Amino acid sequence: MQIGNMVQRLRASRPARYAALVLGVAAIFWLGVLSGEGHLRFVRLHGYGDITGLPAAINYSSVNQVYDTLRQNYDGKLTPNQILDGLKHGLAQAAGDPYTEYFTPAEAKAFNGQLQGISLTGIGVQLDEDSAGNVVVMSPIVGSPAAAAGVLAKDAIITINGQSTAGMSASDAANKIRGPKGTKVTLVLQRGTQQLSLTITRDNIAVPTASSKILDDGIGYLQVSQFSDDTYGLVQQAVTDFQKHGVKKVILDLRDNPGGEVNSAQDISSLWLPDNALVMQEKHGSQVVDSYRATGTNPLKGMPTVVLVNAGSASAAEITALALHDQHAATIMGEKSYGKGVVQKVLPFSDGSELKVTIAKWYSPNGTSINHKGITPDKIVKPSDADIQNHVDTQLQAAQAYLEGK
Repeated sequence: MQIGNMVQRLRASRPARYAALVLGVAAIFWLGVLSGEGHLRFVRLHGYGDITGLPAAINYSSVNQVYDTLRQNYDGKLTPNQILDGLKHGLAQAAGDPYTEYFTPAEAKAFNGQLQGISLTGIGVQLDEDSAGNVVVMSPIVGSPAAAAGVLAKDAIITINGQSTAGMSASDAANKIRGPKGTKVTLVLQRGTQQLSLTITRDNIAVPTASSKILDDGIGYLQVSQFSDDTYGLVQQAVTDFQKHGVKKVILDLRDNPGGEVNSAQDISSLWLPDNALVMQEKHGSQVVDSYRATGTNPLKGMPTVVLVNAGSASAAEITALALHDQHAATIMGEKSYGKGVVQKVLPFSDGSELKVTIAKWYSPNGTSINHKGITPDKIVKPSDADIQNHVDTQLQAAQAYLEGK
């Protein structure tokens, strides 16, 4: 096998590192599978330093024993590719990290299609796995069938069309939820002590990653639903429109934003921050491996700003919210955020498969790690069930009222 273009540029002219949805580029190692005798070989490339504690070589004789026993006793058909894919999936799962996954070529194509904003057919949810291995909703996409059906962030998915999700990865669950437009999928959800069954009709999902409007009192409203490679351009257009209309106050809505490209979060944060101000740092173990700083112009600097977050705000959305908060550029309002403080990267292989692997934890300018904890807003605003049912956006109203006094 050839390693191929290991350090590839993903959808951008510069290397992109991703949080939650999208991941980075520089390789730590390449996993080569030698199919002849079922042995595995690790070929080390450059990286951040080995802190796993793993030995340089492993005796795989016990793996061969399991393989031989399976081959001689299993009552069914198996292919060498099934076995190899199972081994690769198992290696990634052995990390015990819900964000470290192996993708077959087909799985990688679906995953990258989601990251690149390609229209998919499904119900419009971003999925994750919690510390117990349960498949949970990170956030429903605004305007999607899932959102219309009442799916909420942090809902645990118990079954998909009657099939239990126990032991299922988030990517496997996503593949089972997707399907042709107009078809239905039934989910059983666990929400606290309540169990819900929802049947949702699939549709094409293609939502702009940013939108804007001008509210009363000259407040500019900017909603970012995901940090993608086109997001910054859309936000720049919105800022230009704000300037034309004399906007002096801004609401940045990051609710139900599951994250995305770190570079996009850096660019958007830079609109408010002084040049070279720290946006966030990455640490591999205790070592600082990268620092992201504000760059370019800052047309929104000094404008009173509220950042709205909720339980569906994760990763790159949390990076942006904390960068603006720690640099005294914004007040955070809403509900406690998701709490994803780690960064992944994708290592592509020559056959089209990929390994998504956690490479670092990220820290806010004040040195805060929100992993598994989330951001507690400066002002907590929790909508009532009646508000949700009647489509009354109390959080947006609270942000407007706050800025009207500025």
